[in-house]
Amino acid sequence: MAFEGLSEKLQKAFKKLTGKGKLNEQNIKDAMREVRMALLEADVNYIVVKDFIKKVTERCIGTEILSTLNAGQQVIKIVNEELTGLMGGSVAKLTWSSSVPTIYLLCGLQGAGKTTMAAKLALYLSRQGKKPLLAACDIYRPAAIKQLQVVGEQAGVPVFEKGTQDPVKTSREAVEYARYYGRDVLIIDTAGRLHIDETLMPELQRIRDAVRPQEILLVIDSMTGQDAVTVAKTFNEKLSIDGVILTKLDSDTRGGAALSVRAVTGKPIKFAGTGEKLQDLEPFYPERMASRILGMGDMLTLIEKATEAAAAGEAEKKRGSKKNPADMDLEDFLDQLQQMKKMGPLQNVLGMLPGIGSKLKDVEIDEGALKKPEAIIRSMTPNERRHPDILNASRRKRIAAGAGVTVQDVNVLMRQFDQMRNMMKQMMGNKKAALRSMRNLKFK
Repeated sequence: MAFEGLSEKLQKAFKKLTGKGKLNEQNIKDAMREVRMALLEADVNYIVVKDFIKKVTERCIGTEILSTLNAGQQVIKIVNEELTGLMGGSVAKLTWSSSVPTIYLLCGLQGAGKTTMAAKLALYLSRQGKKPLLAACDIYRPAAIKQLQVVGEQAGVPVFEKGTQDPVKTSREAVEYARYYGRDVLIIDTAGRLHIDETLMPELQRIRDAVRPQEILLVIDSMTGQDAVTVAKTFNEKLSIDGVILTKLDSDTRGGAALSVRAVTGKPIKFAGTGEKLQDLEPFYPERMASRILGMGDMLTLIEKATEAAAAGEAEKKRGSKKNPADMDLEDFLDQLQQMKKMGPLQNVLGMLPGIGSKLKDVEIDEGALKKPEAIIRSMTPNERRHPDILNASRRKRIAAGAGVTVQDVNVLMRQFDQMRNMMKQMMGNKKAALRSMRNLKFK
């Protein structure tokens, strides 16, 4: 997961301060030495690290410990606030044009994930009620146009392309097409290079001057560390970018790019790619990211993911909600499994829980853990799902064969389901008994 190594080292540094009733210069000096090393090893720009350590140290020395915080917690509070400020302080939202369409120009080096990110952004804006259009202006990379068409179709967003004609002309025509067909957002996917050269920038500048985009968004591979910061600085000098989108923030990246880009360029990080699926795109919240780095979890993002998954309401659309929540059946159970899958990889979801992320380093999370119960339930008839009490031995044997599992697996699932249903019934009555059931509820 992102920032895993950095998070572990910072927590180790702060643990040494736990229990101290007073901060002194030696405490701060020792802790900041370890924080400095952790940031440098995370590939954060050394100038950024130097300035960050200076600010934190100045705030810590002479600070009176709050009555509710010990010394370690006070340092963590200060570091959390400074990390948040380092990454921009508050979320930077997209701006909108007063005329249609609002144009976003995506740029970046080849291999950063720019084409896929264009489709991710289009899907994200579609879910916000917008009607985006994708424009294919990368005429150099083999199959770039075809790739944009494929991901555009997956996102349900049309793609404007004119083959290998001049990208500047294509971008102009895309603007007219968007206006004519009522597409209120135009996302332009431009060509990249393996490195910055004399051909890349002039073409991007000509497209910029031709369509006057509302925002120029630089797509950066977060795994490239300080190299990403150098790229961002150069693109900003040549194009005057408006924001950055980080890709692969779900990987085991050291975090240098996320912690350095804002400080070096002065431009905000607007989005972060958190997975391979098109829906794996999140607004970049500096405060939440700082909490993740410090091992404090990210409950707000987790709640938003859960809310979004639940909002689909597929079960209620099909059958209508039940009068009594305790009357859940296996179709309800299947719907809940589907909602959990929509929240993203289990490793990422668990990593958002406070105090959990650092403990998952050496734990192998089975991303297919939800597949077996899903296969078992899908092997049942609709009547069996709605009336699980009729599942006798012969039915369970047939279901196991259909799902490619053992009868024991079916029995385990049914025991888990019965425990959950009993817990729901108890929650409707005796809360203490429900809590006892929750403690005894184990999933394998």
